[in-house]
Amino acid sequence: MPEFKRYLVTAALPYANGPVHIGHLAGCYLPADIYVRYLRARKIPVQFICGTDEHGVPITIKALQENTSPQAIVDRYHQLIRDSFAAMDISFDIFSRTSKPIHHETAAAFFKKLYDEGYFEEKETEQFYDEEKQTFLADRYIVGTCPVCGYEKAYGDQCEKCGSSLSPDELINPRSALSDTIPVKRKTKHWYMPLQRFEPWLRQWILEEHREWKANVYGQCKSWLDHGLQSRAMTRDSHWGVKVPLPNAEGKVLYVWFDAPIGYISATRELLPDSWQQWWQQEDTRLIHFIGKDNIVFHCIIFPAMLKAHGGYILPDNVPANEFLNIEGQKVSTSRNWAVWVHEYIRDFPTEQRGQDVLRYVLCANMPETKDNDFTWKDFQDRNNNELVAILGNFVNRTLVLMHKLCKGKVPPFHEHLKDERDEQLYVNLQQAKQKIEQNLEQFHFRDALTEVMNVAREGNKYLQDKAPWLLARDEAAQQANQQLIDNTIFMCLQLTANLAIFLNPFLPATARKICYLLKVVDRMLEWENAGSLKLLSVGYSLRAPELLFRKIEDAEIEKQIQKLQSGGQQPQPNISASPQPQKESSSSAKPIINFEDFDKIDLRVGTIIAAEKVQKADKLLQLTVDLGNEQRTIVSGIAQHYAPEQIIGQQVVVVANLAPRKLKGITSQGMILMAEDQQGKLHFIAPSAIISPGGKVS
Repeated sequence: MPEFKRYLVTAALPYANGPVHIGHLAGCYLPADIYVRYLRARKIPVQFICGTDEHGVPITIKALQENTSPQAIVDRYHQLIRDSFAAMDISFDIFSRTSKPIHHETAAAFFKKLYDEGYFEEKETEQFYDEEKQTFLADRYIVGTCPVCGYEKAYGDQCEKCGSSLSPDELINPRSALSDTIPVKRKTKHWYMPLQRFEPWLRQWILEEHREWKANVYGQCKSWLDHGLQSRAMTRDSHWGVKVPLPNAEGKVLYVWFDAPIGYISATRELLPDSWQQWWQQEDTRLIHFIGKDNIVFHCIIFPAMLKAHGGYILPDNVPANEFLNIEGQKVSTSRNWAVWVHEYIRDFPTEQRGQDVLRYVLCANMPETKDNDFTWKDFQDRNNNELVAILGNFVNRTLVLMHKLCKGKVPPFHEHLKDERDEQLYVNLQQAKQKIEQNLEQFHFRDALTEVMNVAREGNKYLQDKAPWLLARDEAAQQANQQLIDNTIFMCLQLTANLAIFLNPFLPATARKICYLLKVVDRMLEWENAGSLKLLSVGYSLRAPELLFRKIEDAEIEKQIQKLQSGGQQPQPNISASPQPQKESSSSAKPIINFEDFDKIDLRVGTIIAAEKVQKADKLLQLTVDLGNEQRTIVSGIAQHYAPEQIIGQQVVVVANLAPRKLKGITSQGMILMAEDQQGKLHFIAPSAIISPGGKVS
């Protein structure tokens, strides 16, 4: 390891506007945790810093969608995210929040120092403004077509399909995400950081001094620098965030990508109020940022430029960013619910059965270190059954079973005079494995490191099979004659099992703890300096009865997960529902093909439900009042068994607005709302993905 006295490891702050999914884990949190656990095992001082980013525009958008406050959103998701990480044994030293006063104070002071030293340019520019909502639009409030890949729902700061960084002016056909209207330009004042002033230094620091960075990180930084850096606004028009600490800055907050990385500093201050400076301001600290590839520019160019301008702070020594993890061949889509959510996974594969380690293993074995990789439930099952159960679990279980059967449940002695070449080779292979695991971990090759760990278990199975102590004990007389040979085999396998616990600890900590329990040793044995030793278990020491480390996962469990994913991930097909009893149709009962002219006769409008009540003497009917912009309509819909009236106030719907009126239970229904029916017969609203002004046309 390099000559650093301490390591400061950060993992990207997740937005507190939704749960975490397995793509998040594979992207940065699992590799960061593996690395930190390895450092701790090496007795290297390390702090593992993270927390929720609670000032992003996605949070205010979520609050608007749910008709609640941003604070309510971040409170809900901070706890859910924190609990999900804890269930997965992600071992942060602190998991803080950027909404805390200590962060606001730290970020504001950071900005003020840069301002006082003349690093900002004050500019009055024209920015997009939503006249209907009477507000300036942050980049994420503007959507349009990506000029790079043509994706029609790109944001004003980034296209989430191709990953290109954008500005709102680059979008084709920009529109407001708040009202779906075309925004206009209005003048507003903001403070810009002239990144071009730092370009020569960044070129030297990154392109010359950090050639060892991963190819995806180095390449993306070089591309940005080769295109030339520009001044970038460090403030935004909003009332949610860290207020700009200047006079006459009402309604201005710090740009989230200015304040979010400062969250690493404020969280360290919160964790270590009396010694945080040595972690951030002493050159013998190694700072490492674990992120996903979509955050490279912020952590490698913008944040280092901020730190350089401020002065007194160390710079990141490495930024090992991973690529993306797809699911069943498709990109993760939270809007389509095409994701495996961590909190739901833990319910189905509980920690009591070390379900977290199964997922940690599969994600690490398939980690997207150099390219996008794919998670499939079939691969999840195969890796569990064919590797964790059949290789690792099998070796540990066979060793303990044979120890109890052939050595009276105690660690047998090793008889040196009977040592053979196979025993010697096992020891040599163990030393080589330790070296390879270390090298891979220190180079952030976590997938290869895990392969080497599993190779130790494979070697153990092969050694046990070659020695076949059960054949030496085929009867009582044979066992008595061969006991010393049996002792040597079981001794070596037990010591190898103890070494496996040490090697596994960074990757599968719950499994490592379970092995320690079975071997009746304390967790201190897991310190890395013990790896490679054949003296980890004392001769004559009684061990616990064997227990299976992993269970086989059955086909039915996997099928259930696939169905859950597909039912949430597929776009629901419209099922027009206005009659009291919506009928379920089979896939074979398709309706006759119509011409476009027939379809063009239908007037589909976006409406908002502003009132709802049950229809008397009709269990399945609700009477809805729907705002269509220039008028309000009464619509009777057969959804009472699916939704209570109070649940749907404010719900946006798609209405067939030119349907002839029809009387139901004496009430004139003036339209029809579109619904979709899932596989369980539950009805779901067909609604726009963004908030649309009532009366908006659907085409």
